Amino acid sequence: MWFDGAVTSTVGILGYPLHRHTLTNGLRVIVSPDHSAPVVALNLWYDVGSRDELLGQTGLAHLFEHLMFQGSANVASGEHLATLQANGGSVNATTWFDRTNYFAAMPTGALNLALWLEADRLATLPQALTVENLDNQREVVKEEKRQRYDNVPYGDVIEHLVALTFPAQHPYGHTTIGSMADLDAASVQDAISFFTRHYLPGNAVLTLVGDIEPADAFARVQKYFGKIPAGNRSQRASVTPLPPHTGVPRARTAAPVPADACYFTWRLPVRDTQDFNALDLTFSILGDGQTSRLHRRLVREDKIAQAASSSALALIGGNSFGFAYARAMPGTTVADLEYAMVSEIDRLVHDGPQPAEIERAKAQYEREWLSELSRFDARADQFGAYATLHGDPQLVNTRIADITAITGDDIVAACGRWLRSEQRAVLSYERTNR
Repeated sequence: MWFDGAVTSTVGILGYPLHRHTLTNGLRVIVSPDHSAPVVALNLWYDVGSRDELLGQTGLAHLFEHLMFQGSANVASGEHLATLQANGGSVNATTWFDRTNYFAAMPTGALNLALWLEADRLATLPQALTVENLDNQREVVKEEKRQRYDNVPYGDVIEHLVALTFPAQHPYGHTTIGSMADLDAASVQDAISFFTRHYLPGNAVLTLVGDIEPADAFARVQKYFGKIPAGNRSQRASVTPLPPHTGVPRARTAAPVPADACYFTWRLPVRDTQDFNALDLTFSILGDGQTSRLHRRLVREDKIAQAASSSALALIGGNSFGFAYARAMPGTTVADLEYAMVSEIDRLVHDGPQPAEIERAKAQYEREWLSELSRFDARADQFGAYATLHGDPQLVNTRIADITAITGDDIVAACGRWLRSEQRAVLSYERTNR
């Protein structure tokens, strides 16, 4: 649910001010004033990611991250980025399974320019979308895929893990980069149709954090965005949560990588539920840093792995997923790694974590959370995330309290539901000589 008006946290240890307003066209606006520096961070979250792509049109969400900088009715190709940089700003964008976000930080005096640029491309981008700039950015994205996925050691791991974790036709059944074939097949009309379905005021959250007062900010946003038509927002089909794996699904791949490696993946509950929070701490205990269980067992004690780690990836559409991996020392097989990983994970699932491990994981989470929120741009990003994915940016203020409330019993119960041995899937990544 979306609430308009000013809200200040009274729960937990954080109290970042939040002021909210919704324009008549559906654009949700968040303002969090902070006058400690003459800077404003702007973050625009669109509720569209690779999960919204149609079969045969993968990669369009990420392609649009690039196309949004290729010009609009009143802005030439490349000018959005160049103009803000010339006025002391920094600009970027990212795409993920659940969202696409565009963000900038600039001196307060450049805020009107940033708002105008964002509003112009939201209102008029299809007018500037040509075969030429589509082809140009298609090639940029394909080169990005080569550099980040195809031609670096273990770069294709995410593709294999996604394929192991989700059915091919599941919204999360493909990576955000998409396939080369689908990118080649994308037409200007395909791109315009995607933009028309998803790039709408009612499908966006605009967050401003920094040196500005709420009334002033709302007036500026109204000036630049208020006349953009609401459009017809696409409604996502609901996603039925998938159960944990059964029978230990397996896959094998081989490439000229530095060493053999073993990867596990699990289906997890959606982000920021109690079970997910408990599992997030579990994956920290298992594989976050040199004090983690997997590192101590495989790297320091048994000396069979060069590295070992684990992490939970938070998603909102039915399931999240978690993974663990170990990279072999010479003379160690993938089977050796798998045996040791299963042994250590089973010990945690069956016996539960030590109180000191829980406290260390919570302290690490709190340190990272506070460090991130100390920056205007990261704070704006988190407010946009929680408003878009959970309908309530106030959860940013109570996030530490939610994590602190997790008990050892919560962790044991969540592990029993989601991390038993037979609930994993396994990727064997073997080294070839060339």
